[in-house]
Amino acid sequence: MIHEYLYIAGGGLLIAIVAAAFSRRTGVAAPLLLIAFGCAASFLPDMPDIDVSPELILTGVLPPLLYASAVRLPVLDLRRNLRLITWLAMVIVVVGALGVGYAVHVLFGVPLPLAIALGAVVSPTDAVAATAIGKRLGLPPRVMTVLEGESLVNDASALVVLRTALVAASAGTFSIGDAAANFLWAVVGAVLVGLAIGWLNVLVRQRLADPVLNTSISFAVPFLAFIPAEEMHASGVLAVVVAGVITGHQSGKRFTARDRQTERTNWATINFLLEQAVFLLMGYELPNLIEQARGESSDGRIAAMVLVVFGLLGVLRFIGVAGPLLMDRRRRPQRAKRIRSRIAAVEERLEDLAPATTKELDRISIARHRIARHSADVDFAMREPLTGRAGLVLAWAGMRGVVTLAAVQTLPLDAENRATLVVVAVLVAVATLVVFGLTLPVLIHRLNLESVSPEDERDEFFGLMKQLAAATTEQLGPMEELEVDGRPLEPELVDSLKHRFLPILLGHIQSLRQTRPGARERSLLVQHLYLDTMRDALMQERSIGAYSSAAYARAEALLDREEHRLNAGI
Repeated sequence: MIHEYLYIAGGGLLIAIVAAAFSRRTGVAAPLLLIAFGCAASFLPDMPDIDVSPELILTGVLPPLLYASAVRLPVLDLRRNLRLITWLAMVIVVVGALGVGYAVHVLFGVPLPLAIALGAVVSPTDAVAATAIGKRLGLPPRVMTVLEGESLVNDASALVVLRTALVAASAGTFSIGDAAANFLWAVVGAVLVGLAIGWLNVLVRQRLADPVLNTSISFAVPFLAFIPAEEMHASGVLAVVVAGVITGHQSGKRFTARDRQTERTNWATINFLLEQAVFLLMGYELPNLIEQARGESSDGRIAAMVLVVFGLLGVLRFIGVAGPLLMDRRRRPQRAKRIRSRIAAVEERLEDLAPATTKELDRISIARHRIARHSADVDFAMREPLTGRAGLVLAWAGMRGVVTLAAVQTLPLDAENRATLVVVAVLVAVATLVVFGLTLPVLIHRLNLESVSPEDERDEFFGLMKQLAAATTEQLGPMEELEVDGRPLEPELVDSLKHRFLPILLGHIQSLRQTRPGARERSLLVQHLYLDTMRDALMQERSIGAYSSAAYARAEALLDREEHRLNAGI
């Protein structure tokens, strides 16, 4: 039996790799391919039945899956789109869960708590297929950010509603007031736990020089956040998301380049394997689930439930996206004008101040930093508005995926009409992938959305690097005036650093060679000093946000490569 499962695992990994490669070449959503391959595999002779515990999915798969996505999400983008993300990921998810639940209860006689549980399962969207298509076709970065941020937060809100509904199902009653109170505590408690675990993770790992220990702690963080939150009856998945966002945000300042590179690779791999495994497993189980559902309900009843749920989700999605975008379109120019007038008034007052102490000077510096950040936020909102065409893409990208497939398996095994509800959820997810996933590339081509050109990306990146170099020079002074161990640098070493090392940091990679005794060691010290100062300047500039997150990520990757090169003594 063990050998059979090993063969299945190996075959599943091969199928996942083939599906991913085929998806990238053809544009067909990989989840669809995996479900199809899983279904086909279930009909092969002598294939064993695979029963996966719902608790294993909830506690063993979802936490690392969500953490892998959260740790990569830029806080700058999350902050600038927080209002829309919160609306879509919390309000629309809760409304969708309740709306679908009441409709299924009234039309099909499913007990209300279980019907709301079904609504909670199918409410959260999954950005995997949409972002894969968007990256290939050049969707605007802000659209991608909203999709990714929404898919993280809505998982937590949906699972909170699901848990509340299941508790009500076991009790036999459902109260909106109790559900609202439980939801509020689930969010507040999860945020507190996630902040604590995220900061503890950062503080511990920045003091470790062992990459094995660092990686081991990284793997444990999702469960260290999930389990205490669940024990407190808060949202474990939201705690995991908060811990991941904190870790990703602080990694640029507190982790080494090697740790950041290792974490990116490790979590990208884990994310890929877990997502592919869930889709493949659900496809494998689908034929058996359909047979079980036919024992509970007729084909017509199942099809009608799928159509009702799919239609309600589509209508709610389009209304939920259109509402805030229409309001923002009317208010954006007036709001920008109002904020800019306030910024100008504050700047005038700051110009009239004459700081007499260091404390007053620090306060003025903090005020100027806040002004710069608000000004950058306004420029961003006017430069990258969410237009009607972008809103149509957001609405059309409401595909369901891995969380729906994983969460529906957490329904109690003895729940009434469980097989029917599981099949309906899976078929709704498949329908969204087929209808929206296959047509999304055509829609993007037809809308002809403006994306950032490679030339603009390159110009922005070089502009950022030049600004960081200027800030570093201002902080350290001219290189000719630097001293190492109380001695000024030799003229030839200064010339080598200025004409070789600095161009590296501006994007022109060259190799640095020193032949004079002692010059190489002094050169490495100066390079480390410049890298550290430039990284501080990058963190400062990122907190303002005058450039895009992609430019900041590219600059950080360049600094990481150079730090790795210096540490290796190349």
